[in-house]
Amino acid sequence: MQENTPVKIIIADDEERIRRLVSDFLSMAGYTPIEAADGTEALEAFRQNPDARLMILDIMMPEMDGWAACRELRKLSDIPVIMLTARSEEFDQLTGFEAGADEYVIKPFSPAVLVKRVEALLRRAEAPAAPAGTDGLRIDADAYVAYLDGKPLELTLKEFEILKKLSEKPGRVYTRDQLLDAIWSYDFEGDSRTVDSHIARLRTKLGEYGNAHLKTVYGKGYKLEP
Repeated sequence: MQENTPVKIIIADDEERIRRLVSDFLSMAGYTPIEAADGTEALEAFRQNPDARLMILDIMMPEMDGWAACRELRKLSDIPVIMLTARSEEFDQLTGFEAGADEYVIKPFSPAVLVKRVEALLRRAEAPAAPAGTDGLRIDADAYVAYLDGKPLELTLKEFEILKKLSEKPGRVYTRDQLLDAIWSYDFEGDSRTVDSHIARLRTKLGEYGNAHLKTVYGKGYKLEP
């Protein structure tokens, strides 16, 4: 990683050993880690460091768990969130994504692989803008904001990436597996229903535009009609 200014990453885990391990690997990769022992501390760390670019949240923490912290963070920011947890049940993963998480890493994990996931999320957040492709919708990937009729939409990272992907080729049908591969990557450990929940939230946030243009092609997938 090459950056002119330090890239701050907040790590929240009540196990100090894991926090230190992740911090050490991020430091070696050139990042500036900020540690927190629970969700409350993580949110306070973000308020003190609003330029932080990513947050790693354990789920099972005292005071405030990762799910609650992620939901509260989404009221403040759309920075990428990685959920780091020993819980592997599908329900837990879906709950994390519905709270606004972007990745889900199950313990035990490889710190080196976790760093690669961090790098991938940050690259996606900095990807060049894609053409809008549909009337009234404009996507600015430099600022990581989508506009509808000139007004910014409050989207999570994954919601933005789905909208960006669909808008690149208006009218093309993308299957759930194609969206999982393109946005969550091949090593995603959940199932395709995660895409359905993100599409449902995205359609709601797009309002009438979403109902008119974000289409479900039953038995196939999704498309954004011009």
